[in-house]
Amino acid sequence: MNSSWVKIPNQSLEIDAYLAEPSAPTSAAIIVIQEIYGVNSHIRDVTERFAQAGYWAIAPAIFQRTAPGFEVGYRQEDTKLGRSYKDQTQAGELLSDLQATIDYLKAKGIQKIGAIGFCFGGHVAYLAATLPEIQATASFYGAGIATMTPGGGEPTLSRTPEIRGTLYAFFGTEDPLIPVEQIDQIEAALQAHPIDHQVFRYPTGHGFFCDRRADYNPTAATDAWEKVKALFSRLKD
Repeated sequence: MNSSWVKIPNQSLEIDAYLAEPSAPTSAAIIVIQEIYGVNSHIRDVTERFAQAGYWAIAPAIFQRTAPGFEVGYRQEDTKLGRSYKDQTQAGELLSDLQATIDYLKAKGIQKIGAIGFCFGGHVAYLAATLPEIQATASFYGAGIATMTPGGGEPTLSRTPEIRGTLYAFFGTEDPLIPVEQIDQIEAALQAHPIDHQVFRYPTGHGFFCDRRADYNPTAATDAWEKVKALFSRLKD
């Protein structure tokens, strides 16, 4: 596996992205969408894990427009700063940057593309699932899907009918940021349309997949990773 920082062109913008290449040829790739903490060591580690599993993997910096090079840890002040940048994003710009990432991968001969996101990235992954080229999506504890969209407008949940691929959603039932009632709303919206999906609920809090966070739950994280691998294995079929 090789990894490096690359630039993704999107009109007048160049998006920094962390790219991990598998050791064997493949036409499948995963876009890894960051938390509010930037493309930090955790996100780079997840990206490398996908490359080790035989996929191209790339993590674009979704705060490139307002905070290029942003990367922090998980302290209270880091969370406050990350949220300030999250609040400056707009759904249309996020989708444009993700489409540019897709185009970058397609230029390398990639034919099948999936997306995974965590925290705010879990919300953005739900948005990404509406892009036609995204064939499989894993959305981890994306707060606000049922109540808002970046930049304002109808909640992201209203775009559920646009999803064409498979979507797996992962939530903690003790997550203070995502009430169980909102998880129920998301599941009901997915069930109301012909969308291949599964919603997984774990008796744990927010951020349970990240082993750098106090909320890390190794039991839930291990189970979720196995489900993620099963989801994205379809891209290799």
